[in-house]
Amino acid sequence: MKEEVLRVLEQIRPNLQADGGDVELVEVTEDGIVKVKLKGACGCCPMSTMTLKMGIERAMKEQIPGVKEVVGV
Repeated sequence: MKEEVLRVLEQIRPNLQADGGDVELVEVTEDGIVKVKLKGACGCCPMSTMTLKMGIERAMKEQIPGVKEVVGV
């Protein structure tokens, strides 16, 4: 599943980079939890929770059936 997660992150990354941010994959657990770290402008943005849940998590769940949740670390 890690390769699929990385593929989805590569699709999302240009949008984050356009706003001065980025995302780094930290871990994919066996029970479907994806841990990521928002970097750059995204790391301190007040909308980072919205980006994480409504952007990254939604895209992951749509494209990878095994993903249960995306959490920021």
